[in-house]
Amino acid sequence: MLDQIEIFDIESPCKRVCETNKQGYCMTCFRSRDERFLWLKFTNEQKRVVLRLCKQRALRRQYQLLQESQKAQIPETVDQLDLFGETEE
Repeated sequence: MLDQIEIFDIESPCKRVCETNKQGYCMTCFRSRDERFLWLKFTNEQKRVVLRLCKQRALRRQYQLLQESQKAQIPETVDQLDLFGETEE
């Protein structure tokens, strides 16, 4: 099967707001340090792989944020009501 020729280069996902997390990934585009620095040297196929990884990292981060927000909404302790509506001690 023949590969489709790319007419245009794949654009960088950079949002120009670089801030890295403790794992070293940019918190806006989700690329690693090496992925950011080597972007212009990558082939289009390598860029597509990086973009796929970035999408996975972004989805993982969204899931983590969702889990954290749901955990914050659940009270730590719930008083157990007995049959007559009184709390147990």
